[in-house]
Parts: sequence; structure tokens; C-alpha cells
Amino acid sequence: MNTASAERTPSLARRRALFLIAICTGSMLLFLVQPMIARMALPRLGGASSVWNSAMLVYQSLLLAGYGYAHWLGRFAPRRQAAIHLTLFCLAALTLPIGLNAASPTTELDPALWVPWLLLTSIGPLFFVVSAQAPLMQRWFALSGGGDPYPLYAASNLGSFAGLLAYPLFVEPFMDVGSQSLLWSLGYASVALLVVFCALQLPKNANANLDNAAVDTVAANDDASAAPNGKTLMQWVILAAIPSGLMLSSTQHLTTNIAAMPLIWVIPLGLYLLSFSVAFAQNRTLADIMTKIAPVSLIFAAITAFMGVARSPYGAGVLVLCNLFIISCALHARMFDARPHPKFLTRFYLAMSFGGAIGGVFCALLAPLIFDWTYEHPILLLAAALALKPTAFVSELQQLWSDKRRSRPALVIGLIVVGIAALSTSDLVFPLSFGYKLLIGLGLAAFAFFAFGKRPLYFAALVGVMLSINGAKWLADNMDGRMMRSYFGVYTVRPMGDDATSIVHGTTIHGVQMRDEAYATTPTVYFTRKSGVGLAFTAAPEMFGPNARIDVIGLGAGTMACYAQPGQRWKFYEIDPLVEQIARDTRHFSFISRCKPDLDVEIGDARLLIAEQPANDVDILVIDAFSSDAIPMHLLTTEAFETYRRRLAPNGLLMAHISNSYLDLKPVLAAAARSGWESRMRRYRQVEEGEEHSRFAPSTWIALSRDPATIAALERATGRERWEPLPPYPDFTPWTDSYGSILPLMAARWSPDGD
Repeated sequence: MNTASAERTPSLARRRALFLIAICTGSMLLFLVQPMIARMALPRLGGASSVWNSAMLVYQSLLLAGYGYAHWLGRFAPRRQAAIHLTLFCLAALTLPIGLNAASPTTELDPALWVPWLLLTSIGPLFFVVSAQAPLMQRWFALSGGGDPYPLYAASNLGSFAGLLAYPLFVEPFMDVGSQSLLWSLGYASVALLVVFCALQLPKNANANLDNAAVDTVAANDDASAAPNGKTLMQWVILAAIPSGLMLSSTQHLTTNIAAMPLIWVIPLGLYLLSFSVAFAQNRTLADIMTKIAPVSLIFAAITAFMGVARSPYGAGVLVLCNLFIISCALHARMFDARPHPKFLTRFYLAMSFGGAIGGVFCALLAPLIFDWTYEHPILLLAAALALKPTAFVSELQQLWSDKRRSRPALVIGLIVVGIAALSTSDLVFPLSFGYKLLIGLGLAAFAFFAFGKRPLYFAALVGVMLSINGAKWLADNMDGRMMRSYFGVYTVRPMGDDATSIVHGTTIHGVQMRDEAYATTPTVYFTRKSGVGLAFTAAPEMFGPNARIDVIGLGAGTMACYAQPGQRWKFYEIDPLVEQIARDTRHFSFISRCKPDLDVEIGDARLLIAEQPANDVDILVIDAFSSDAIPMHLLTTEAFETYRRRLAPNGLLMAHISNSYLDLKPVLAAAARSGWESRMRRYRQVEEGEEHSRFAPSTWIALSRDPATIAALERATGRERWEPLPPYPDFTPWTDSYGSILPLMAARWSPDGD
């Protein structure tokens, strides 16, 4: 090694390290700001999923704009690029510290319009500037003579993954939103300083460009320096859109059909980000492995696509996540292999960002409008089958599929076989048991293994697998309109045994009605007469007189309306208008029509609506607002309880339903009670006499009042032995609009003392 080379190597290593740190830090900030701003917006905008859909659209739009800006900046000389970019950094810094502006929506405003405006005016400039970091710093790295810039994108996504995990694990549990804002602002200043150091590495020559950069680049075309044509651009967009959509559809599929666990959205997003790190790494070993096993992974995904809630939901969840990671790695690796010369780098990333936005818009906005179930998930699996590079596993098969003369008859015969097999499982010809359908589906899955290498046949085989294993039955069963979908989730109205009808949101039952006329108005599941809320409603005339005033957050099937008595005033708050339609549709449920046809239902986020109601005007306020199995956090903060206190009469009773499969919410209620509420807990675990026809379900209800006499009256009216003190949990910090974390609750749920 000569002296010049020896001196240059450490210099290149330091330069690479500098750009790596700059890219990682910027990406980490992007994925810190997303959950941070969502957390800040929660008490003001509510927990509607349409809010988060709109927010995600804003993030993707700003990311696309940032990549477009990075592409536009490439037309200038290197030092001019640095001057423009640093100027924008300084201008955006004028909006620090990061946070939401002071505007507040009214309940009449559509969140789809309000949320984008609020986010754009609050974080738009900062997000826009930082989002340009990844492609721009890679271009500067190549301009500075650092070498192939594309592997740096792997570092970018490692930074994104770190930011994603850091927020729920380290930032949210230990900082309020004010401290979070300060932390992010310091991070922004650090990124700006790193950009200055990177700018100093740029060549001073105003004419420097990447036309003659000595970079080893793999490209889809033979000439790596040729400008990408329209076909290539479209290929980049498609290869980016499918994994982006699959990430969102996998999240929806998991929460709808397997388990509505808190933080489950972090896992698919994290795996999606890690797939870029694998696909864009300099060492191609892992990317090549993922590419080879992707077709097999898709076959397993097709087998479980319509299985619904599996006997082993967590095993099915692992399979869904593994498939997401493998397919994302394979498609992103194919995109990496088709990357252009670095002088077209920003165009490449702009097309990638555009594809990612398309996938997000399809799953977050279009799918809820088009489909009544999460059909986007199997559709994207099939799209991935078309996008994978078709290479047969066996060389003899590859030779067969490569020979057009021999492959055409084989293709025709194969398609006929697949069609007949799929048709035989549809019950159109003759009914088959699930066991036989499963055998046919598994046979088609084995056939798909050998069909890979001929894209149309592989695609058809996967369609046959999906239809054979529950797909055809699923489609037939859901043609009667019993499955409905809105921005707030998927609802299914279905039989529950031979004697009842249920409404299911995601994976959680939200209401059940008995079909027998004798029990048609009997409160069921969590709302039975011996449950906490049932006892409170039964005692209402004794405690508050014949004209009790009652508010209920969450409508469900309208079960609680059957507690209404003449003279009482009832009002329900329901965020999803589709739920009210289902509850009032007598083809499904008749609680409302039988018990209180004139029921007053207000549509919108309950906390915002209650804040506009008169003070001291309610005797009983019930919180039963679930999104599948999760209670919106903003309904359990200190500020939310202050809103409830204002709405309740001085001796009013607050009833909170905290039954949950994944969280122990008692510490949250105990912490809120420390601010002047007397509390009791009713844990109903075994069906009691008289509840045999109630379709009983275990439930936990917390009763709170500012007046200890009200709690004493409740105990007297219902039997003191039915209630127990709520444990104090003195070390648990109350949730507020600026602070809250569910991690301690998840730990408590699985402790020996948890429910």
C-alpha cells in the first residue's frame, strides 16, 4: 500500500461515518416526531381512526415532498445545494419548539380536512426539511467521493427503526410532551450541525457532478449511466407500493383477525423499516436468502389469508409478520438491484416515495371505502406474487418454463387443474367438508411450489389456495351484508350459537342479543344485571330518583338502552355513525327499538362532545368506549376526568368499564381517583343466579364519585359484598394529556396479581 492510499483510507472511513451519523439522526427524528405529534393531538382531536389515517397521509405527503425537494436541489452546484438546504434548515427552525398550534376544531369539522391542516401548519416545515435528509445526504456522499451511496439507505432505516422503538420504550414512559418537544428540538439542532459538517465535504468546484463518479452500481439496464425510462420508473413505484401497502394491511389484518394488542402497529412498521436495511446492505447474503424463500413464504401466507381467528392466533400472527418481512426484503432487494447511477439517485428515491404513498393511500383511505373486510391484504399478497422475480426452484423446471414451445401446454393444463380444484371447493358443484377443502388447498399449495417460475400459473395457484382454504366460503357468507366497515374498523354481525346474535369489532364482541322473545331485552355479556353497570342502573331510581339523567360513552348494540325507565333522560355518545346504523337496524338488533326508540345518540368523539354539554347536568356517566379491545387513552387522562367531573352533578356517579385482554387498567383509574374521587370495583367473574340466559361474559367495572355518600348509597342499594376497594397503586403516575404510557399496564396485566 502506498502512502497516498494509506492516508486516504482513514479519511474515507471518517467521511463515511459522518454521513452515516447524519442520515441516521435525521431518520430517527422523523420516526420520533410521528408518534410524538399523534400523542400531542390525541386530547384535541380524539381517538378516531380517521384522524390517524389523515395524519399518516400527511406524513407520507410531506415525505414525498421532501424527496421531491432533494431531487430538485440536484440541479444546482454542490456548494449552492448546501447553501439552499442550510437556509431552509434555519427558516424551519423558526417554528421550534415543535408542537401543535393553538387552534382547536369544532365537532362539525371533518377530521379528514381539519387534521391535515393542523399538522401541516404545526410541523410541516420541520418535517419537510428533515425528510429530505436520506436522499440528499446520499447524493452529497457520492459527490464528496465517498463511493456507492445506496448502502447508506440501510443506515437511514436503522435510524428510523431506532426512533420508532425509542418513543414507546424510552421517550413516552419517562417524559411529558413538553420535555419530548425539547428533546426533539435539540435533535433538530444536532442534525443541522451534522449537515454543516457534511456540506464541508462537498467539492468546491462549481461544475462537480456525478456523471463520471466511480461507483459500482447494479442497474436493471445494461448501461448503468443511462437515464431511467418510464418502464423502469414504474417498476420502482410498484416495488415500493406493494411492501408499503402490505405493512399497513398486515397491521389491519392482525388487529382485525388475530389480536388487537396495544403497540402491535409498531411491529409491522419496524419490520418494514428493517427490510430496507437488509435489501440495501452492501453484504447481499441475507437479501439473497430472503429473495429465494419469498415464494415459499407467500404460499404459507395464502394458506392463512382467509383463516380468520386461528386456533393459535399468536402463531398466525408470527406467520403474518414473517411474511411481511420476507416479502418486503425480496421486493426492496429487487428494487435495489434495479437502482440507477448515483446521478439519478434522487429520482430513484422520489419514485420510491411515490410508490410508498400509493400503498398508504390504498390501504388507509381507499380500502375502507371499497371493501367491507380487509380484502386489501390478500390482494397485496397476490400483487407481491406478480412482482417477485420468477425463478423456479428446480433447474429442470426453469428449463421447462423458459422453453415457450413446451411451457405453453403445461401452462394451459396447469390453469385448468387449478380452476377445477378451486371450483370444487366453492360448493357450487357439490358441498365438501372443510377437511376435504383443506386437503385440496394444501395440494394447490404444493403445486404452487413447482409453478413458481411461470408467473401466471404461480399466481393462479395462490388464488386457488386462498379460495380453497376458507376463501370461497368467506366470500359467500359475507354476501348478505353482515360484515361492514368504516374508518373506525370492521364490524361483523354474526350468529353466536343457535340462540343469539353478536356484533364483533375487530376481535372483540361489543354486544349480544338473545333471539328468544322472552329474553330479547335481557342485557347481556359485560352489561348483565349483576355486572357493575347493571347494578348501578338498577339502583339509579333509589339513588337519584325517578328522573335520573344518564350519559353513556359507546353505543355498541344498544344493550344498555334496555335499562332505561320512564322519566329518565338518556344520551349516548358514539364516534362511528355505522355503529348507530347497526344498532338501529332491527334485522340485526332490537334493543333500541324495543326499549327506547327515541334514544338520543350524538355522533362524534365523546370527550369533545361532553365538553360542550351543560355542567352538573348528569347523575350517571358511563365510559364504555372501545376500539376492538383497546380503550382510547385520551378518555382516561386527568384532563378527561376533569371534563367528566364538570358534566356530573356534585353527587354524580361515574362508571368505567375496564375489561381488557392485554392491559390492567386498574392503576389508571386508581391514579385518577387520587384527585378527589371515591372509588369501588366490581369484578364479575362467575355467572350468578338469574343470569343463565344473559350470555354472561366476565367484566370489571369501576365506580367513582366526588361524593363518598354516593358510593355508600350504591353499596347499600346493591349489596355491599358485591363491591371491593380499588387498590391504590401509589407509585403509578396518572395519565395526562401530556404524559402516558401503556407499558407498565402490560407488565401489570401479566403479573400474578393481574386479572
